[in-house]
Amino acid sequence: MLGDVTQTTPPPAPAPVSYRPRPPRIHRAWFVAAVTFVTIIGAAAFASLPGLLIEPLHSEFRWTRGTIGFAVSVNLALYGLTAPFAASLMDRFGIRRVVAVALSVIALGSLLTVGMTAAWQLVLYWGVLVGLGSGSMALAFAATVTNRWFVARRGLVTGILTAAGASGQLVFLPLLSWLVEHQGWRPAAVTVALSALAVVPFVWLLLRDHPADVRLAPYGGEYAEKPAPVPGAARRAVTVLFKAARTGPFWLLAGTFAICGASTNGLVKTHFVPAAHDHGMPVTAAAGLLAVIGVFDVVGTIASGWFTDRFETRRLLAVYYALRGISLLFLPMLLAPAVHPPMLFFIVFYGLDWVATVPPTIALCREHFGEDSAIVFGWVLASHQVGAAVVAFAGGVARDVFRSYDPVWYASGALCAAAALMALVIRRPSAPRALPAT
Repeated sequence: MLGDVTQTTPPPAPAPVSYRPRPPRIHRAWFVAAVTFVTIIGAAAFASLPGLLIEPLHSEFRWTRGTIGFAVSVNLALYGLTAPFAASLMDRFGIRRVVAVALSVIALGSLLTVGMTAAWQLVLYWGVLVGLGSGSMALAFAATVTNRWFVARRGLVTGILTAAGASGQLVFLPLLSWLVEHQGWRPAAVTVALSALAVVPFVWLLLRDHPADVRLAPYGGEYAEKPAPVPGAARRAVTVLFKAARTGPFWLLAGTFAICGASTNGLVKTHFVPAAHDHGMPVTAAAGLLAVIGVFDVVGTIASGWFTDRFETRRLLAVYYALRGISLLFLPMLLAPAVHPPMLFFIVFYGLDWVATVPPTIALCREHFGEDSAIVFGWVLASHQVGAAVVAFAGGVARDVFRSYDPVWYASGALCAAAALMALVIRRPSAPRALPAT
């Protein structure tokens, strides 16, 4: 006989609990921006050296300042002309590969200068190799990272990444000037090479090309799949240029940014140290003043990014250029054997304005040219560097001919006034436009 079996009703299963992973407290985009910031700082050493090379190369090899300025102008021109192709190459091969190769080329060019004996080698090693490498990770690098990883806070991030170059200048200028003064220019060139190589592991291990690589949406935006690689990088860069060149805003932006380059990289970064040395100021003291410009450049550029998110960009540009022009007109009266309060006021004032023009210029490119804005900005940056190259060469020639840099300071001040007027003429777009990629 079977015993009674007590029937028990199993307890009801607990209701399923929906699980959703908590989003990270800090979005991955900020880590990518931090790696980009460190990368630009580490690569900034190559931009700090040209102004320190003019006097030692002139003394050792008896090359004219115009010859040395020509090598620097080739560097600056290639820096700009490579940028739009670099933006397309980043679309085709990824940011990590392009930047890692660029840093390696910079290191190679800087190392080769140590054994040079002729002026054409300076042009080839420092002008061509370092120019191509630096152009491949120029401000187009910052613009590409910002466009891919951020929707909100783009102006602020642009300002921070732009300020990274000034931060690198702050780090390297005092060290490089001390090396040039006490050990010679060759150890300084080796330091530049090692600094570029030291950044490569950060880029390769920590940087990611697109938010979709880590299954994230860009900061402040919606998730989107990573676009397929775009073939024909060079063709796309040229096509975008031809399309953009049919618009008035492109030429106004290119013209204002050419004057920006002429009045910063081409003039002050290249010729301020030798100009101050002409007036009896020690090279280390002049380089220290450039480093102080870098300190206030960080503040000014980040503030400019904040302003760009909130104020009308054309008027910001006009104010920046007007103030820069006024300061340059006063500089010839301030140069002296020792550092005095009016010179310090110029350094602070000019430093706040050094590259404050970059965030509103990138914002205007984005407003007018949409998805192709990084490539368009690459071409605008090319005009910046061509302007810098012209003045880097012309400044050296002016010093050889007039025995003074004063005519170049005054001319640059007048050009900045023209840039302020050009900025006000840029029209407002009705809506962002994407230029055809093919």
